[in-house]
Amino acid sequence: MSARPPLPPFNAETAAQKARMAEDAWNSRDPVRVSLAYTEDSRWRNRAEFPRGRAQIVEFLTRKWARELEYRLIKEVWTFGGNRIAVRFAYEWHDDSGQWYRSYGNENWEFDENGLMDRRFASINDMPIRSEERKFHWPQGRRPDNHPGLSELGL
Repeated sequence: MSARPPLPPFNAETAAQKARMAEDAWNSRDPVRVSLAYTEDSRWRNRAEFPRGRAQIVEFLTRKWARELEYRLIKEVWTFGGNRIAVRFAYEWHDDSGQWYRSYGNENWEFDENGLMDRRFASINDMPIRSEERKFHWPQGRRPDNHPGLSELGL
């Protein structure tokens, strides 16, 4: 198995790198790409779903992005220690009726020695918003480096 740097133990810089790498992957909306950051038997809790392993992660993300349209995500490190990182995040998306949402949450991550995420526990709340309340306006894909993060946006 190949390593996926940065590797634990994390410091402020490497935790921020790991969070940005995760954000970039999720903003690609490519389930296979995202799944490769996780161990083969990674365990998740995401709302009321409990995917286990890469195949179930791909299935979960495929369903997610089929209903969460024009998805744009920002992650920010909350804290870190050893092989664990806690992040907070917000993402904006709309459903097939055109209703926009901002979803807020926290994730707790635990990594193996190769830098792959072994456990991901997410708590998420969705808030309907009007289109004019949106704050994430970059083109689909990676958030530009000059786009404000969560703290700068007051979220």
